[in-house]
Amino acid sequence: MAASTSDGTACSDSNVYEGLRHRKTHQEAADETRYTEENTMNMSESSKTNKYTTVHLETGTYWLTRIVFLRSLGLIYFVAFLVALHQNKQLLGTDGLLPANLYLQRVQQHVAADPAQSTWSLVPSLLWWVDWERDLDLWLDRLAYIGAALSFIVMVTGCANMVIMAALWILYHSIVNIGQRWYSFGWESQLLETGFLAIFFCPLLTLRPLPRTTPPSLVVIWGYRWLIFRIMLGAGLIKIRGDQCWRDLTCMNYHYQTQPVPNPISYYLHQTPENMHKFETLSNHFVELVAPWFIFLTRPFRFTCGFLQILFQVILIISGNLSFLNWLTILPSICSFDDAHLAFLFPGWRGGTKWQVAQIQQEERSGRAPPPSWGQLVRRVVHVSLAGLIVYLSLPVVQNLLSPRQAMNTSFDPLRLVNTYGAFGSITKERTEVIFQGTYAMNPTDPGAVWEEYEFKCKPGNVTRRPCLISPYHYRLDWLMWFAAFQNYNYNNWLVHLAAKLLVNDPGAESLIAHNPFHGKQPPRFIRAEHYKYSYTKIGSAAAKEGKWWKRRRIGEYLPAVSLGSLNQYIKQHGWNMPAIKQ
Repeated sequence: MAASTSDGTACSDSNVYEGLRHRKTHQEAADETRYTEENTMNMSESSKTNKYTTVHLETGTYWLTRIVFLRSLGLIYFVAFLVALHQNKQLLGTDGLLPANLYLQRVQQHVAADPAQSTWSLVPSLLWWVDWERDLDLWLDRLAYIGAALSFIVMVTGCANMVIMAALWILYHSIVNIGQRWYSFGWESQLLETGFLAIFFCPLLTLRPLPRTTPPSLVVIWGYRWLIFRIMLGAGLIKIRGDQCWRDLTCMNYHYQTQPVPNPISYYLHQTPENMHKFETLSNHFVELVAPWFIFLTRPFRFTCGFLQILFQVILIISGNLSFLNWLTILPSICSFDDAHLAFLFPGWRGGTKWQVAQIQQEERSGRAPPPSWGQLVRRVVHVSLAGLIVYLSLPVVQNLLSPRQAMNTSFDPLRLVNTYGAFGSITKERTEVIFQGTYAMNPTDPGAVWEEYEFKCKPGNVTRRPCLISPYHYRLDWLMWFAAFQNYNYNNWLVHLAAKLLVNDPGAESLIAHNPFHGKQPPRFIRAEHYKYSYTKIGSAAAKEGKWWKRRRIGEYLPAVSLGSLNQYIKQHGWNMPAIKQ
């Protein structure tokens, strides 16, 4: 690998022609020397003595676009694998809340009953090739560690090859497909689709930011433009066809308070005037229903589309904790910009990345670019095939967008190559929370029993605790607790399993929450879950001055008081390991 340049881009090389591997004749070498000398003569005397020079880039190329995109994708992959590393054993491990080994066993049983199917086609995952029944936790960690290491390289260097990007895609696929409820949300498919296209954005083996013989593919550029179009239009259509509040412009009256995991800014945004909320809703409709069409127009329109989409996602990042969804949605919008747009992100050091791109553009303009090699011709065939695949897989997606019964966040192929998306088709008007409590009391129905509350990492609980700010990181348990509050515990068996683990102060379960009132002490005899309605306190109110962000009112019982003994049969029915106090 080449050394880093002074503009901070790793793997760069000051030789403009480092990517050329074809054999040159003596005449070609002489022409190349004259060309370099002409470029040098065109520079001012001050530029010769000063490393920094003014570099003007032409439009229509995407060398810098690829670097910015790959760095950004590396960041998202890194966060996703970091979440997996910190949480997957507790959620999916052999002793997790929804053990993946039991899920894989059910898949095997299903395939045994239907020989026409295969385990790999139903659940594509590398785990089928290892001893997951004995070493599941070990392999969950290995997948996460390898993915985090590879994505960190891409994030730091801004360069990748097809091998690295394919490895990241396969590794994350292997996790998502055994992730069950914890990985059942649209951003997982969106990351897989984004990662699949990125495989074809890179050279086969070369690991440089500017692989001269592998220019960024226009098929991939347009693939990402098609992706952002589908994401935004799908989100807009599901809203217009869904909740009435999107049509009467009142949804934003509720969203900041009732979204899955609010942040501190949400508290203040919720209390802006109603006219402001109406403006926000109208702006949302424009960005999601009108602006996406700009992507198919001329360069100024594409720039406007990309700018609006990124601005919109930044606002969403500021206003709530929606995992890495909004960060991920910025990525395809980057492909709205060419090198001339993104040149301001790179310093103009001589020999630096932007300077090298200018040299490549001059070479193309002067007709001195090398003829395509056999490898490049093969690559073009691959890209044309990729375009055909995208068109074919887009047919059910387009049908879904046109359907009045539009489904959101749906995959139509097992590898999730081209998907349909959408978000917040309906808005909850009230916020409810499930609050876990434990007691030492011998009789849980005793009015004098003292119940102490568990506190989760991010979801509302203690009314005086400031809302968290964690995006792009993601707490999967907190997210599902938001959905559980709309349902009955019978639809969320993992929630009962969590209660059983808290009854023994299980270290894995404790690592998923922020505060266990019985930590370091005897575990509680009983645990229950109460149902509460939450709403923000008013800015400047007496409650707010007391440090309260929330006010709450008990609705009723969610999960009746349970002991470890009372859950024994339930745990056996689900095939889970019986929780025990760790000595």
